[in-house]
Amino acid sequence: MISAIPPSTPEQDAARHREKMQKRKAVQDQEVAGKQIEKGLLMVHTGPGKGKSTAAFGLALRTVGYGHRVVVVQFIKGAWDTGERRALERFADLVEFHALGEGFTWETQDRARDIAACQQAWAVAKEALSRPDVALVVLDELNIALRYDYLPLPEVLAAFAARPPGQHVVVTGRNAKPELVEAADLVTEMSLVKHHFKNGVRAQQGVEF
Repeated sequence: MISAIPPSTPEQDAARHREKMQKRKAVQDQEVAGKQIEKGLLMVHTGPGKGKSTAAFGLALRTVGYGHRVVVVQFIKGAWDTGERRALERFADLVEFHALGEGFTWETQDRARDIAACQQAWAVAKEALSRPDVALVVLDELNIALRYDYLPLPEVLAAFAARPPGQHVVVTGRNAKPELVEAADLVTEMSLVKHHFKNGVRAQQGVEF
């Protein structure tokens, strides 16, 4: 007859948990110690889910928190009155915010006009990408401009490669080009699980803009 194993005491549970966490910490510390490279990162936020631009503006806020300069260039999106723009413009000494789009392509319905707007935005972006005093460049919805071939991808990739060594860049928008994904240091794909828009909920302040 197999005898029942007595239940563990709270003290034994705590000791086992402490031992497990000590082992995990040792592994984690060893892994962190092996990371010695510091460089400017090319980051891409893509995918059909919500949160790509939101995450990029979180990086902008984090950068400003350390007193570093940020340049935001918005492609495609019109010059909307958004919460992120209002917030970042409170740090006018550190943030340059350029909303240079004229609206999504299905709104303008004018390819030549869309291309002209994207080229204007790209001129501002290229200037920011050449400045060593800029710690982070946010290129919001650049992926959309590249998807529709409004800008030459080789020129964009060349500008990324030639930027100051410590400068970070984050590119947002659906359908990132494979060549951009290949060039990036970090790629995050936002997946769509559920969205309130499908249930008739309109865009709201503080959530969508």
